[in-house]
Amino acid sequence: MAFAVIRVRGTVSINPKIRDTLKMLRLNKVNHCVIIEDNNENFKGMLQRAKDYITWGELDKETAVKLIEKRGRLIGDKEITDEYVKSATPYKNIEELAEAIVENKIKYRELPDIKPVLRLNPPRKGYEGIKRSFSEGGALGYRGKEINKLIERMI
Repeated sequence: MAFAVIRVRGTVSINPKIRDTLKMLRLNKVNHCVIIEDNNENFKGMLQRAKDYITWGELDKETAVKLIEKRGRLIGDKEITDEYVKSATPYKNIEELAEAIVENKIKYRELPDIKPVLRLNPPRKGYEGIKRSFSEGGALGYRGKEINKLIERMI
């Protein structure tokens, strides 16, 4: 599985180590999303360090397809199309590419000419609360499969 990581909070009065971690994850602005693989221990440590500013969970194939189609961009702010996927990757269309990304067969950030950050809208009906963890009814930290519902509200 791949993780979708979304930045929820800004950087006022933030610890410099956490600010650097967010930069390494390429989460420079609120409502930015990145797709990372879940089998990398370095990423897991980064997620734990920045857990008070981000939310993450397992991305499913259907949400990944919608995310790449609607919010994925190439350099020059061009949309990702099936023609691009067919010419730049060994996959035939966006659905096959999304499935490969979710199964960690290919890394989204390493695709040629792709912007690694997905810019999302603020969620419809807002976040649940940006100062509490998801387990306490807020929006921060690990949320498992529930990340897909949040992304649906943000696309």
